[in-house]
Amino acid sequence: MLRVCAQCGWSHAVELPDGVERKKTGTGMGVHEGKPVQSWTYKKADDAIEKNDAVQQSGAAPPVLMLLASKKGWPYSWNTMQDPPKDVFVNCEVDRAWQIVKGDLTAWFSPHGGTDFKPERRVLIGTPGIGKSVAVGSYLLYQLLHYDLEKLQVVVHCFGGGDAYVSDKTTRAATRYGDEDMCISELRSLRGHGRNVYIIYDVAKKGTPPPRHFAPTSGMGMIAVSLPKVTNYDEWAKQLQAA
Repeated sequence: MLRVCAQCGWSHAVELPDGVERKKTGTGMGVHEGKPVQSWTYKKADDAIEKNDAVQQSGAAPPVLMLLASKKGWPYSWNTMQDPPKDVFVNCEVDRAWQIVKGDLTAWFSPHGGTDFKPERRVLIGTPGIGKSVAVGSYLLYQLLHYDLEKLQVVVHCFGGGDAYVSDKTTRAATRYGDEDMCISELRSLRGHGRNVYIIYDVAKKGTPPPRHFAPTSGMGMIAVSLPKVTNYDEWAKQLQAA
């Protein structure tokens, strides 16, 4: 798992200004290697954040799309496809999901959090085919594995009713569990050793909601990724008061 994210490369597409170059492309966009100089910016909107189109820094336009490519592919498609896609397409909505999670992590690890602070539990809901699992799930995995090791030591990517991948950043080891109960037992053991854990729980793949006892305690953050089907997440969300 860690090797997947270590062997990633970035590229991005930006909208070109009117002129000869724009006409040459046929799409009006130019593709560049690496991360963009200027990414998307966001503003507070009630209890969430939304894209802020009014802000543009450094004279550079934000990207239309970013591409994150892994030579090894991504966990979502490892057991579902013979030739799994190796590219993750990141738009502003995919990045916005990460910005919300990152804000939760900042609150969790702030000096005001305390040892008994319980990080936010989130539910991400979206219709089939918009990239919840392969895009948001994979992008969150990448960002969490690159998050400050001193603060977050373990990242888990679960596929409801199927495999769970537990990545221990301190030992650089990743373990695959085919049994959810074994995974939960391992997470409790890691918490017993003082490790902070963040879980990505993909409900959308098999429509299997998180079990009731799959409930983060202090030291565990979690986001459930689901189709807009209430039975996929409702019981778990009520139990944990997930946002």
